[in-house]
Amino acid sequence: MALNLAACQQDASSIPAPSPKPKEVHETVLAFGTFVEVTLIGISEADKDIVMKKIEGDLRFFHYAFHPWQSGPTGRINQLLEATGEFTANPAVIPLIDISKTYSTQSQGLFNPAIGRLIKLWGYHDDFPPEGPSPAAEEIKTLIEQKPSLDSVSIRGVRINNTNPAVKLDFGGIAKGYALDEILKHIKEMGVQHAIINTGGDLKAIGQHGETPWSIGIRDPRAEGNLAGLDIKDNEAVFTSGDYERFYIEADKRYHHILDPRTGYPARNATSVTVVHSNATLADAAATALFIAGKDNWLAIAKSMGIEQAMLVDRDGHIYITPALHKRVKFEKPDLKITVVSPP
Repeated sequence: MALNLAACQQDASSIPAPSPKPKEVHETVLAFGTFVEVTLIGISEADKDIVMKKIEGDLRFFHYAFHPWQSGPTGRINQLLEATGEFTANPAVIPLIDISKTYSTQSQGLFNPAIGRLIKLWGYHDDFPPEGPSPAAEEIKTLIEQKPSLDSVSIRGVRINNTNPAVKLDFGGIAKGYALDEILKHIKEMGVQHAIINTGGDLKAIGQHGETPWSIGIRDPRAEGNLAGLDIKDNEAVFTSGDYERFYIEADKRYHHILDPRTGYPARNATSVTVVHSNATLADAAATALFIAGKDNWLAIAKSMGIEQAMLVDRDGHIYITPALHKRVKFEKPDLKITVVSPP
């Protein structure tokens, strides 16, 4: 018995003391014209600074690389596009142009990063939204008639060829999604298993929030608070395009930043569209395309882009939602008009 007790005492003393529970880390970074909120879980204090340095560095790089008007890689490409012909582009931008061409085709041109001139004409090329007045109808018509699209842009290695001088790139409808996919891939390679990055309401997460899933809210486009809550899964992104963030009112009419490339004017057939997908780049582009498509055509565009989980709120506040997303969301307001609709 004495020997057994001694053995037990020895075993107990050899067990290391439990390490302190890693803290939940919250940091905020300014990038892409918004505050980017980062939450990390299951990471030590010692590793926090290394991971955050990587995230901040990636955010700064992508903001610099994809800004359409500053003197970075995309800004230089835009200068060269005006002259048409072939030129060498910065390799950092080539993948984003390539995937944008695919999504532009799948969306029937509703997602169109080639309308940078139109975006600048409306004043939405800056981090600060315009206050009006609206551009002259003749100026808008002139740009639309030139039909800028990525169809005129071809890629061969790091060489780009353009045949339409009206093309000017603006990645505002896809850059945040692409950045989130890349950043979360990078930090997973560093050993981070649980994180969520929120770029002004558009987000992607890996792992979960402690013992429970990450839980987020989907904003009401016309009132305070959220329309619905959603528990998101590992490696899942949620992106919303809405007319309520960057806009101005002129003659009692709302002029927002989501421009319909077919008309040259802000799209009028929705107030918000939310897309859920594992690919944040696709979710970002699809949210823009579905918003422009509006309630009459959004399901067809969703199908062609491979989107199964989406929700559209029309101008009357009526909610249209796909079955795959409807079974997951928890609506938080009473008396909502909700219709479950399936892609054709």
